[in-house]
Amino acid sequence: MNKVVNDFSITVGTKNGSGSSTANNTILRAIFKMGIPVSGKNLFPSNIQGLPTWYSIRASKDGYLGRRDELDIVIAINPDSFTRDLASVAPGGAFFYADDIKLPITRADIAIYPMPIKELVKKDPNIPADYRDLVGNMIYVGALARMIGIDIEKIQAALTFHFKGKQKPIDMNFHAVQAGMEWAKANLEKKDPFYLEPMNKTDGMIMADGNTAAAIGSVFGGAQFVAWYPITPASSLAEAINDYMPMLRKREDGKHTYAVVQAEDELAAIGMTVGAGWSGLRSMTSTSGPGLSLMTEFAGLAYYAEVPVVIWDVQRIGPSTGLPTRTSQADLSFTVGMGHGDSDSIVLLPGDAFECFEFGWQAFDIAERMQAPVFVLSDLDMGMNQWMSKPFEYPKTPMDRGKILWEKDLEELKGNWGRYLDKDSDGIPYRTLPGNKHPMSAYFTRGTGHDEYAKYTEDSSVFIRNMQRLKKKYETAKKYLPKPVLHAAKGATVGIIAYGSTESAILEARDQLTRDHGMKIDILRVRAFPFTAEVDEFVREHEQVYVVEMNRDGQLHQLLSLANPEAATRLISVAYGDGLPASAKWIREGILAKSAGEKKSTAKKPSLKKSNKKGAK
Repeated sequence: MNKVVNDFSITVGTKNGSGSSTANNTILRAIFKMGIPVSGKNLFPSNIQGLPTWYSIRASKDGYLGRRDELDIVIAINPDSFTRDLASVAPGGAFFYADDIKLPITRADIAIYPMPIKELVKKDPNIPADYRDLVGNMIYVGALARMIGIDIEKIQAALTFHFKGKQKPIDMNFHAVQAGMEWAKANLEKKDPFYLEPMNKTDGMIMADGNTAAAIGSVFGGAQFVAWYPITPASSLAEAINDYMPMLRKREDGKHTYAVVQAEDELAAIGMTVGAGWSGLRSMTSTSGPGLSLMTEFAGLAYYAEVPVVIWDVQRIGPSTGLPTRTSQADLSFTVGMGHGDSDSIVLLPGDAFECFEFGWQAFDIAERMQAPVFVLSDLDMGMNQWMSKPFEYPKTPMDRGKILWEKDLEELKGNWGRYLDKDSDGIPYRTLPGNKHPMSAYFTRGTGHDEYAKYTEDSSVFIRNMQRLKKKYETAKKYLPKPVLHAAKGATVGIIAYGSTESAILEARDQLTRDHGMKIDILRVRAFPFTAEVDEFVREHEQVYVVEMNRDGQLHQLLSLANPEAATRLISVAYGDGLPASAKWIREGILAKSAGEKKSTAKKPSLKKSNKKGAK
């Protein structure tokens, strides 16, 4: 049996609401503290409690953090999913289970480890009777730690972090961990190949989820007004803002310098946000697909009246209610074309927790510079799961408030300004804010037809002129948007374009394709729409470009084809949307299948030269 070190997955099958979150996060953080690259993904149902839930942890010495399809170690605590969990273990894997589950085990190709969880918890005098079900989860943490080599000191450090130094819950849970370890030491014989050994590949890194990162970035970016309505998977973003604002945005006299409002619905939330943005506040809201649908009308008002707001969409599976606790990248087309009539959108596409933080503050700068709504598209996997990340850094650049005219500015202009007048030929007008005391500062904000001076008009030529200016503004926006990230491979003629949380799985898939099939592939991760010049250049420079994304219809592929019609036949969609986070397996197999299809299609086509010769005869 070959030893497998720091390169396997651990999946825990429990019930939703059973208190397993603390145990699973303890395993995750302890492995991280051992210096081993690790990621954790929670697959949970959309009810409050009772239904099966799974938490998958991946340890990877090579730093691959995407979802792993193979389940190497499975821990089964839920009788309702026991049979499924047993069947899911990869051959040669390990199966830990609570021994009070009296169901048959017929597999001989895996290591089997029963654990007397209820018996051990009942015997432990440090665990009160009403906490046994919750703390019992720590028994499997201890048994697993003993069998694969998780450092006990790192487990204690993880518990200390989780309980914020509160000694009573730390001690109670740690006793259960020790009980599990001691029992496993005395009763379980190692029969699987999986081991953890300390590394130093997490030095200087932190663990964070994208929603919390976005919240901190927004606070650091000067967010003053936040309106929201609860919706999975975006709720924790606004909740995190509510946690951090009192700590970070309070004056010396104790007064707050912000407002966070839970609105009655998403329509009200964005309505308040647009009003706050018009008044000069840095304002934002957060939602997911169904909420975004309700926000469309006010988003159109902000576009046409040119009001800066930030809208976070943490994507989930649709349409309608869809699968509310599954991840997706299927809101891109809707967001890009959001609003009836001719309209444009600025969309930021973070790829990890660190960029959620960065785009948290950058989105405000771009919104105020462009005087427009800025949408930030995250997803459930990025937003709610724990990711390794670089530490967050306070913005080093001053806030960009854009083209604001104050009293002194208006005096120098001697009134020669119009709210929608393009004085700089970049499509971006100047604006004033409420409270400006100059008599020429006032204007009437309109979602109806208006001229350069904000006066109502239905003149067709004026309308066309205004719409052309708006189009120019979105061309100007490209120079303020985040540039794409390139992962180059020497001599590559094939490319992959993607966005968001798929990057780690794509990098792993590329390495496998290079190793096993000799494919040399460049990867470009798009970080914004409208596409910048670098995206068009990447498409032109490659013979084939696979567009990888988590949705059914290949929405990014469609947008790239519209932007590069001359290269549409070289753009190949590799789209898959089952609600699970991207894995290297489906990306690799998708590219190989499309590659084989392209070769077969090309082979069937007669060459142009042969056709011409035949015709000449």
